[in-house]
Amino acid sequence: MAPLALLSVSNKTGLIELAKSLVEEFGFDIVSSGGTAKALKDAGLPVTKVADYTGSPEILGGRVKTLHPRIHGGILARRDIPQDVTDLEENQIRPIDLVVVNLYPFDETISKPGVSLAQAVEQIDIGGPAMLRAASKNFAHLTVLCDPAQYNEYLQELRNNGAASLEFRTKCALKGFLHTSSYDQAISQYLGSLTATETALPQQYSISGKQIQALRYGENPHQQAGWYQTGSTATGWAAANKLQGKELSYNNLVDLEAARKIIAEFTDKPAATIIKHTNPCGTAIGNTIHEAYTKAYNADAVSAFGGIVALNQPIDAATATELTKIFLECVVAPGCDSEAQEILAKKANVRVLILPDLVTGPKQTIKAVAGGFLVQGADDIVADTSKWNVVTEKKPSSSELAELLFAWKVCKHVKSNAIVVTRDYTTLGIGAGQMNRVGSVKIALEQASDGALDAFLASDAFFPFDDSVRTAASKGIKAIVQPGGSMRDEDSILAANELGLIMVFTGIRHFMH
Repeated sequence: MAPLALLSVSNKTGLIELAKSLVEEFGFDIVSSGGTAKALKDAGLPVTKVADYTGSPEILGGRVKTLHPRIHGGILARRDIPQDVTDLEENQIRPIDLVVVNLYPFDETISKPGVSLAQAVEQIDIGGPAMLRAASKNFAHLTVLCDPAQYNEYLQELRNNGAASLEFRTKCALKGFLHTSSYDQAISQYLGSLTATETALPQQYSISGKQIQALRYGENPHQQAGWYQTGSTATGWAAANKLQGKELSYNNLVDLEAARKIIAEFTDKPAATIIKHTNPCGTAIGNTIHEAYTKAYNADAVSAFGGIVALNQPIDAATATELTKIFLECVVAPGCDSEAQEILAKKANVRVLILPDLVTGPKQTIKAVAGGFLVQGADDIVADTSKWNVVTEKKPSSSELAELLFAWKVCKHVKSNAIVVTRDYTTLGIGAGQMNRVGSVKIALEQASDGALDAFLASDAFFPFDDSVRTAASKGIKAIVQPGGSMRDEDSILAANELGLIMVFTGIRHFMH
């Protein structure tokens, strides 16, 4: 008896070539359904429709067609169990040797703007996952293919060995279960999003992804690492266009995301940030993107060496010229003109990425811990100065309030304990990740040096004592923005009034660990 293949695919890439080889090289009979059967017939290939094979017509507008004993019996039968073989014979069921199935494009459908719930629901595949799971379970006796990228490898197995090896079938079964798992996750996440609230996370949280790049290593050479894309439609960094440069590394991607988060804070005016080890070493706003980058670079030229640059406007020739003057790991911007590309090409090793959407990021963050993981909502609250509380006798002008807002936005993205000193919409000193806030204040002020005179200071969390206020004032700081909320807030307010400082409480803190 000829081997039997069941083909039922939504993604028809490579379908005709596969079916042609199955029929002409290896003598397969083919059973197929719906659009797959039509495509094969139009290509002149012999095919039996599922409805003709089962003797049962498709019903419910095609919702039920492959859910039939002749299909699932042929898939699940164990050839080494006499009773299974007898059951096939008594019910006139042929064993199926190859199942080629991929699923309705649910993920692609829900990614389209304006898609309705009814449209999404119609793309929930039922028969496909049932066949995939059945075939994957019975990998000891047949092969399941769910990705066109597997077709040539399967055909090569037949050409080399006359049949697919157990090792290959096992690998294909794993891919089948991963495919149905990620498919179910996409559906559950979509339906969950319809009832989600800002205050509640789901009782069960799943994440899956497809590896799009094996990275050379992780944070250190002895650590393995891979880059995974969530969803079937590339978004975020997976959708970025790399104009030039070496492959991205694990640390590159981590730093790029840190840079994206900072630059996403600034959408109204040209802005630039330079990242080292996920912390900004220079961030600035300018009248042009060239001015913004130059200010960010000059904020800490030493640390900028080997940094990651993010710009919120397309790269022009003047900015590209500045970018080529030092060694940089990566540059990302929403665009890059042709003249700038030619200039950047002279630094072939620098990775230049184009990501038009630098603002949209993940809605939750996930961190692994022993025995599980933690999930939290993204820290994407938008700062609203109208809700800030000026707690000192001295009040900020509108321009001073705008500078405090700039400092606050940068401070949000610095590792706790975080202190940022700015002036003229440029960072002058950054104290990051210290074990006490006094240490961060001293580092930021020391880095700012004489620039601290009449400058502005932001703290990601409250001052527990007035010592940091006094230290800041001694170096010339004129205004401070901090969350407030300490039991000793009054001490800090009294010190600020005594020293003639402006102090504003935001009521929001931005710890980042």
